[in-house]
Amino acid sequence: MKITQLLGIGAIALTVSACTTNPITGRSSLQIANNSEILTMSAQEYKTTLSKAKVITGTADAKRVVSVGSRIKSAAEKYYQNIGRSADLANYNWEFNLLQSNELNAWCMPGGKVAVYTGILPVTKNDNGLAVVMGHEVSHALAGHGNERISQAMMAQYGGAILGSTISNAQWAGIFEKVYPIGSQVALLKYGRSQESEADQMGLYLMSMAGYDPREAVPFWNRMEAASSGARQPEFLSTHPSPGTRVSDINKNLPKALEYYKAAGGKI
Repeated sequence: MKITQLLGIGAIALTVSACTTNPITGRSSLQIANNSEILTMSAQEYKTTLSKAKVITGTADAKRVVSVGSRIKSAAEKYYQNIGRSADLANYNWEFNLLQSNELNAWCMPGGKVAVYTGILPVTKNDNGLAVVMGHEVSHALAGHGNERISQAMMAQYGGAILGSTISNAQWAGIFEKVYPIGSQVALLKYGRSQESEADQMGLYLMSMAGYDPREAVPFWNRMEAASSGARQPEFLSTHPSPGTRVSDINKNLPKALEYYKAAGGKI
């Protein structure tokens, strides 16, 4: 049998064995990268980003970011515990920080490293709006979207070399930096639209589990769209679903989200 055929068979076997299923949405994805390495590099990049940014602490807004983030974190941990998958979050070291920036942006790196920019707060308006944003970003981390993007890049760039574990540390670092191009002020995580749609759905459920009203999701995204109207589209929205698709999907997922909200003590 030819080497190329062996590599092809190996790649198929690798794809099947490395498929990960999201316990909240049911979506499967290829995640072959080493999570331990991803978490280590994420923690390093997060620390570097904070060192170069103005981190807001002690203000009402900063406390809100920590409070909303902590509630979503607790809801996620409770859900994963109830389904017997607490191990998925065992190595998370959550942090929630508010950064001074006019950009309409927020992000969460693998391992629960969250940043919210002050520029997006006028659009969130209240805790429910902030929960939409933070639930969405936390979902990227929980769903392993970073691993998925890195895995896609690894397969595209190195293919069968992955099977022999011949990718060097430098090559691995290069892939990570392409997926997470961290700058002095901005951490723009490059996800695809399927991942963004999944983060919308998962985030909607997480915010509801945390006791935030999911009916605030559509008004928030409408405000985000209006805030970017007539100007260069924020990176926060650049790879997201179209406004119409997003609203349609949210409305489709709203009944289940309201069940989670009611179970958390919310009033329907």
